[in-house]
Amino acid sequence: MQKQKSNYILITGVSTGIGYGCAQQFLAKNYRVIGTVRKQADAERLQHEFGENFTPIVFDVTHAAEIEKSYVVIEKITKGKGLGGLINNAGIALGGNIQDMPTEIFRQYFEVNFFGLYNVTKTFLPLLGAQENHPSLPGKIINISSVNGKIATPFVGAYVASKHAVEGFSHSLRRELLMYGIDVVIVAPGPVQTPIWEKGMSSEGYEKSAYYSALKKLIAFVGTVKDKGLTIEGIGKTILNIFEKEKPRTRYALLNGKFANWTLPRLLPDRVLDNILGNQLGLKK
Repeated sequence: MQKQKSNYILITGVSTGIGYGCAQQFLAKNYRVIGTVRKQADAERLQHEFGENFTPIVFDVTHAAEIEKSYVVIEKITKGKGLGGLINNAGIALGGNIQDMPTEIFRQYFEVNFFGLYNVTKTFLPLLGAQENHPSLPGKIINISSVNGKIATPFVGAYVASKHAVEGFSHSLRRELLMYGIDVVIVAPGPVQTPIWEKGMSSEGYEKSAYYSALKKLIAFVGTVKDKGLTIEGIGKTILNIFEKEKPRTRYALLNGKFANWTLPRLLPDRVLDNILGNQLGLKK
């Protein structure tokens, strides 16, 4: 009997934003979505909203024991078919300059944005096909990075560092998983109309910093570009299309104004980009 692709997709961080948009679009195409949230109230809300093809799972991506415990639950949900896909979306974004940022906040970025992704991926690799006699065709992993996975914006250095880590990890993982046929694709959005930056982007606590004025300028700028960013519905549809490609590219940058905000900054010499950002934020002496 020929193996089939599993119709079950695991998406982390579906309560809002990109994860929510992905869940919405995958469900519309009759996938069975397993979505992770941190709060039981969100699980109940989404179950009611999304219906019977959606199954919420409550765990925090920074708690390895919770993730491992959910493995057995998700294995039963998929009825032995395994997972057709994993979309690692859960993440945080908190602003602040590196010199004044508490080390524990910097570590938190990595615990959520990198080690959380690592823990989930490692735990569920067998259900994606990294095992002998897997019952379904190999699954696909989509790791949500950021434009900041390649371009380093000031005052989000911890976020930038965590996303650079995600990028390197994804490329190494993809090459290791060649033996199982599991593909790994990086999706790197620019500004998206989500609450992620509103939750974490604040100048509070930095009032006495020499960077306070420049930080406020960046926060104001983020507010303006967010409103012009991609919608969660639009980015969800694009990620669905990428997932369904037989041979997708290894990395996709998703943003409006792609030439000005993605292509050009990577073509400019580093010192030139330093000067442009320094002048815009008032960082140059």
